[in-house]
Amino acid sequence: MGSWSIWHWLVVLAIVALVFGTKRLRNIGEDVGAAIKSFRKGMADPDGQAQLKADPPTQAANSENKSERVDSK
Repeated sequence: MGSWSIWHWLVVLAIVALVFGTKRLRNIGEDVGAAIKSFRKGMADPDGQAQLKADPPTQAANSENKSERVDSK
């Protein structure tokens, strides 16, 4: 009673495909694959210091920004 047969899973898969559509399911699959690929790439990074887009800028960038602000005033 607790286990589902292959027919139950096929019916569930058919209902999900009807509700979401195959294009959206394919896009979700591609997004998950890209996320896994980038995670693996990040874990294999030999430096371990890969700068992310959300990381704050480095010191050189900070000094350039300060000089631009002073010049513009």
